[in-house]
Formats: sequence, C-alpha cells, structure tokens
Amino acid sequence: MNFTLREKVAQFFLPAAFIHDSEENYQTLENLIRKENIGGLTFFHSRHSAAANFEKRAEALTYTGTLEKMIALINRYQQAAKTPLLISIDAEYGLAMRIENTPQYPFAISLGALQTDASTKVEEVGFRMGKDLKSAGIHLNFAPCADVNTNPDNPVIGYRSFGDQVGKVADLALANYLGMKRAGIGACLKHFPGHGDTAVDSHLGLPVLQKSRAELEAEELAPFKKGIENGVEMIMVGHLAVPALTDGKDTPASISREIITDLLKKEMGFQGLVVSDALNMKAVANLFPTPGDLELKAFEAGNDLLCFSDHVEAGIEKIASSVDPKKIESVFEKVMALKKRLGVLDFEVLDVPKFDWKSHSAFQSHLASDYIQVVRGKLDAAQLKLLAQSKKLAHRTFFGKSPSLFSELLNKHFNQNLEENSIEDSEMVLISVFVPSHKPLNKFGMEDAILEEIKEIAKSKPTILVHFGNPLALKHLGDLEDYEAVVCGYQGFEETQEALRKMI
Repeated sequence: MNFTLREKVAQFFLPAAFIHDSEENYQTLENLIRKENIGGLTFFHSRHSAAANFEKRAEALTYTGTLEKMIALINRYQQAAKTPLLISIDAEYGLAMRIENTPQYPFAISLGALQTDASTKVEEVGFRMGKDLKSAGIHLNFAPCADVNTNPDNPVIGYRSFGDQVGKVADLALANYLGMKRAGIGACLKHFPGHGDTAVDSHLGLPVLQKSRAELEAEELAPFKKGIENGVEMIMVGHLAVPALTDGKDTPASISREIITDLLKKEMGFQGLVVSDALNMKAVANLFPTPGDLELKAFEAGNDLLCFSDHVEAGIEKIASSVDPKKIESVFEKVMALKKRLGVLDFEVLDVPKFDWKSHSAFQSHLASDYIQVVRGKLDAAQLKLLAQSKKLAHRTFFGKSPSLFSELLNKHFNQNLEENSIEDSEMVLISVFVPSHKPLNKFGMEDAILEEIKEIAKSKPTILVHFGNPLALKHLGDLEDYEAVVCGYQGFEETQEALRKMI
C-alpha cells in the first residue's frame, strides 16, 4: 500500500492504550487509529496504574477480566487499523506486570541471584515470557533493563536490574533478550545510557548522572555495548541527564542528539531501532508546554519510535512539516521492516490464551531452588528439628497474610503450630518477613513500629530471618549481625515458600 508522508510519520507513534477505561476513551483511540494510521499501541492496565508513579500511590485496585478485555481491545483496534498495529507492552517480569491472573516470573534482581547456569535459565525465562506475550497478541516487550543498579537507594530501578555487577548485568540482559527473540517477539535493552546509579525517579523529575566518560564506559555503557556486539535490534533511551556526554548540559538523554545519534548510533555502531521512554514522564514532558514540540525534539535527536506520546496528532504534524522527507523515509523503512520481522502485518483475530499453569509452577520451583540463599550465618536443619521437638522453636510472620503458606508448611513439617510457641520460652525464633512493596518508598511499605519489634526479637533471642521480597529492604531490618542466619527468598511465590521450607 502507498503511504502519504504524514502516514509514514504516524507509523513512528505508539501511544498508550488502557485496558480498563471508558467506552468514550476506547472510541477516541479507535478514531485516532482510523484517522492517522498510527504505527502501534503500548498497552497499560489502567490510567490509575500508569499514574501511580506520578502521584506516589501504591494501592492496588481490583479489576476483573483484564486479559479478556485486552484481547477484545486488540481485536477491535486491529480491525480499525488500515495498517496492522505493532502491539507493545512493558512486561519485565511477564504479562503479570500489567495483567492479573497471568504467569509471573521472578524479578530481575531475583534472577541475578541464580547460582548455577544463570544465563541459560534467564534465557528460558525470556522465552517463556515471550510465548505468553505472543499468545496474547503482543509483538514487542519493552524489556529487559540493562541498568547496573549501583545505587541501592535508586527509587525507580532497584528490583528491575539484574544487580550491581557489570558483567552479570550484561550477560543476563542479553540472555533475557535472546529468549524473547527465540519466542518470536521483539525485545529491547533499556534505559540507555544507564539508569542504575540515579537517585531521582524519572517519572517525577530529571535524574542527573554526574560521572566521567571513563566511568560511564566501565559501568553504564558496558551492557549496551555487549548487546550491540551481539546484534540487539532495539534500545530504549531513558529520561536522565548525563552532562559528561552532552558537553556539560543537563539535557535528558531521550531528547539528546549527542547521546542518541552521535554516541549510540555513530560511535557505538548501533544499527537497530531506538525507542523513547514514555514521553508523558515528567522528566521531559514538563520541558515542552507546546503540544508536538517534545515529539519533534525526540525524533530529531534520533528516536525511531515514540512511546506514550500524549500529543500524537500535533507530533505527527510537527515532524511531517519540519523534518527532511529522506530522514522520514529512512526511519519508516526500519519500522516497516520490524513489523514484517515480527509478523505484525499478518494479523489474525485472537482468542483468549490458556496458560499451562502446571508447567509454569514446575519452572518457578526450578528457579526458586537456585536463587534462594543464606546470605549470613548458616542454617542447621537438624538443630531446628530438635528445638521443634522440644517446643523450643517459635515462628512469627510479619507483613504477610497470617497464616502464610510458609507458616502452614513449617507447622506441617514439624507437626505443631510454631506460632503458638512463646518467644520468651523458646531457644530460637524463626521470623519470616513478607516485604509489602518491591519499591523503596516508605521503607518498602514496612511500618516502623513492626520493624522495631523485629529488631528487638533479634537482639533478645537467637533468630533466623527468612526474607521474602526485595533484598534491598534488608537494610531496614537492623544489623544483620544480630541474626543467627539470614535467608533471602527474593520472592513471595508459593514455589519459593515451599523451596525455603525444604531448605529449613
């Protein structure tokens, strides 16, 4: 088919599509698809969840039928499209990041703790995630993070990174990417040039990374360099300023020609597609009050795909009327080649997928048995058994639902209710902590009074801490030297709780 210049530009846009929304908003987006022939959509759960970072809200709203609604919307929007839409999503740990009752995989920080064959296992995670996404009509996953999380107080990366070791992050990010590619979907490394050592959430403001060029090459840029050397086809640029790369200016990377065109494309030799991080994020959105100016600036800087623009029509107009048609043609050809490669142009009406939960659970168990680990002290299973037999072992659960599955498994294993044994009369206490949030806001959602209670128990009795959740939250649980042993479970999955019961 023939495209007008404006339609070619429209192919660069991937605005947000909200699954739980009003019929009026569904129709508005449908009309935009018909009118402008846009390139694709990026699916989010709801406007509320997409705004949670901005407004520092963390409450979970209950919705039903999310998967079914998304499938129906994809079918509806694809039928409205003159050119089949590239359907993308940000699903770093699987569909469950956006859609309830779908398979969830471990966070990157948990996968970074794998002790054997980590790259093989992380590639398999990518492959399984990719198959789930493909079955749900999604062509492109904006994952994984290739950020090296060297700042433990990072408010936005943290659990999303494979860790603080450059080599490991480079290896596992590439493995995860290759797994998704093997499943037949697109993936991308993010957030170039590296968002791991920042202390500001770019959803809310502009992080500035004050590092020298040499430091950046040794750390932040290394995982992206490895990806480029291994043929990665897409990289997402983050909203962070890196003055060492922009002649001392605090220009966000996502709109910096020096960072995208000069460094990433020319110097580092990246030939693939560059996608912007969400253009509605405050780090850049607040800089451009006139609709369309941000989109034009992002495109001129070297972005090929524009994600989550709030001003699609104005952006199309500005780019079509301001940019050299040869440049537009060149990017258009790259975008259409991507669509062909991912099978976008062969759209067929979707059915709601069914997942193999038994296989998923077995895989989760396989992973959990390898990432859980004793990070301090040692566990003596025989000693615990003897203490339990003499009713000198107590167990307390904090922050999680009570009784937790872990508590029930322990009680069954020791044939008694360890929660009923008094701490005062016990010779050892098991404490299991289910960290409420994987984000560091408000001490990962842990209340001060309860944290003090945990610390007091650790000081008064020999205590084993079993930590289910983000290991970066351990710093709020007092001096780890006060515990006989600290066991990191990383996730609260049922399979992880069972694996830890076996260990104990």
